[in-house]
Amino acid sequence: MEIERINLLGVPVDICRPSDFEAAIVSLMEREGPKQIVFLSIWDLLKARGKSDFAKAVKQADLVLPISKSIITGARFLKLTVPTRWNPFETMVNIMTLLENRYKSVYLLGGHKKTLLAAERNVRMTFKSLQIVGRYVGYYPKSEDAAVTEAVRKSSPSLVIMSDGLKDKFCWFHNRRESFSTSMFLYYPDAIAIFSERKAHVRKETFDKGLEFFPELLRSPLKCFLIFPFISYKLMLVWHRLTD
Repeated sequence: MEIERINLLGVPVDICRPSDFEAAIVSLMEREGPKQIVFLSIWDLLKARGKSDFAKAVKQADLVLPISKSIITGARFLKLTVPTRWNPFETMVNIMTLLENRYKSVYLLGGHKKTLLAAERNVRMTFKSLQIVGRYVGYYPKSEDAAVTEAVRKSSPSLVIMSDGLKDKFCWFHNRRESFSTSMFLYYPDAIAIFSERKAHVRKETFDKGLEFFPELLRSPLKCFLIFPFISYKLMLVWHRLTD
């Protein structure tokens, strides 16, 4: 299934409607080779406006789903096709449900040992027909990297959920893409913590109102300085509108 892709300030954003979501994931699942699904926040979009590995990872991703309200309003302001905004936790659960219904498999990568074990246990209880073919902590030493990569490759999971503790974070898959011949890869830093019940996911009401940043601000007050890149984003939108 072909998904329309727009270009917002030089960064790709995919137009995937809720009605097309299942078909898009199934199509991605059946496509040959390794694939990456990206949850794109406004901060990720700003970071991807360059030539870094992060920017390359976003631009080469197979499905880029916006999760920030500012991306939606930015696309509307520039009179582009307006994408659907996706709740990352709900979307990840929906993907896992689609896999479970097809008796597919998942690999859990990230978190500390106790958290990962708790997450695995809860995933098994929730998704009874979804096979967990492997797990590995995220805070592993560099000397184990080749072994971890090989373990994921040999497991050939339908989906690899990458979470906190990975040194390369978002770019873990991108930097090792040539090592894999199959699987979908999804980076969601809170996944293991949420599945282990050590962290609560953002309430649907909070997310729908676009207020999910404020709980993060309460936990990390220094994030108040993100107001400056946010202002620069608004200015870039105005400049692009005037010069386009």
